[in-house]
Amino acid sequence: MNIKTSCNITASGFIAGGEASPGFKVDISCGQRVGRVSSEWFSRPDDERYLSLSELYGAVRSRADRASARTVESRLVRVEASRDDAARMTLIVPGRDEPVVPTHWSFGQLCSLVGAPAGYLRDLPAPLAAINLQHGLLSHRGELVKTLEAEDGRVELRAVTGPDYGRIWDHELVAAVMKIAGDGIGDTPWKVPGILDWGTMRHNPFVDVTKDTTTLYASDRDVFLFLVDDTRPIEAGRLPNGNPDLYFRGFYCWNSEVGSKTLGIASFYLRAVCMNRNLWGVEDFQEISIRHSKFATQRFAHEAAPALASFANSSPAPFIAGVKAARERIVARKDEDREDFLRKRGFSKSDTAKIIGSVLNEEGHPPASVFDFVQGITAIARTKPHQDARLELEGKAKLLLERAV
Repeated sequence: MNIKTSCNITASGFIAGGEASPGFKVDISCGQRVGRVSSEWFSRPDDERYLSLSELYGAVRSRADRASARTVESRLVRVEASRDDAARMTLIVPGRDEPVVPTHWSFGQLCSLVGAPAGYLRDLPAPLAAINLQHGLLSHRGELVKTLEAEDGRVELRAVTGPDYGRIWDHELVAAVMKIAGDGIGDTPWKVPGILDWGTMRHNPFVDVTKDTTTLYASDRDVFLFLVDDTRPIEAGRLPNGNPDLYFRGFYCWNSEVGSKTLGIASFYLRAVCMNRNLWGVEDFQEISIRHSKFATQRFAHEAAPALASFANSSPAPFIAGVKAARERIVARKDEDREDFLRKRGFSKSDTAKIIGSVLNEEGHPPASVFDFVQGITAIARTKPHQDARLELEGKAKLLLERAV
């Protein structure tokens, strides 16, 4: 099979050859729908949305430059509260004369570290909360804590963790992405994604990056980026109607330098991204994550960053070969063969009937090839309300696809 890309797309974003609609015709009935990016898109306020990677990098690097990390004895941390302001609480940390103001996040971390209920303490007047928190610090069995303090007019406690916390800075992840994506707005193939037009079922990659369309986010406690290579679609076989089945490469990654989440990278092939940033027709989803443990920085340098660069620069040929093999490998020609194929692979009688029915409804024929069964399984997985059941089915579909090669 030849690997075809979008050599015939014009600078204006219209397909050459007389077609009037921008972008690429896609079929999103196959593959998975992934809603992770959409959840980020819905929840981010304007001040957490960035219009380029350089703008995002500048913001997260600036706050890191103002920050300092220290390991201190927890019993020497003093909690002070104002009698005149029932909501004001500060900390006196060893080695620093001026008071340190905890953020909402770091206050919760501090409470968790000493076994105090953060929600309950937040509802108490500051003097009472301070007494409880001080008691926890004095009796803390861990003895040492690592603080992350930032100076910006006042000294702010951004994070408090255990002494072995391995911090990967948010700007380190953004810098790794910039090495392959530049500014992320079209100066390289990797960019903020375009938008699927539901009327024409075309994915148009040529969309202005605005606060509404951007997929570059950062808050005071995390960073999240989603980029695609959607101007060079990959053809992996033909659809039942004869049209090419087009995919794009994509990845998203996330981190929290203050400990609210792990560092992670997910890579995949997808067919389209809609306006509210749902990913449609996703195949070959792969994910790695790194906990901020003692050797996290080394793992980021030796595993995560190289994996990101490898995916960005790798050939799609293995993926295309896998899809082609799955399309060509016929495993069932009769109804009893279809049921046996699924039941022998651990599918319940109910799910077996649903998978076969899904392929029949969506493709117009009962499943015959491995690819047919994979599409039916992922379609049923999308209907599962519980994540563990959904992931189990998607894992079985991925295994079938891998074994088809």
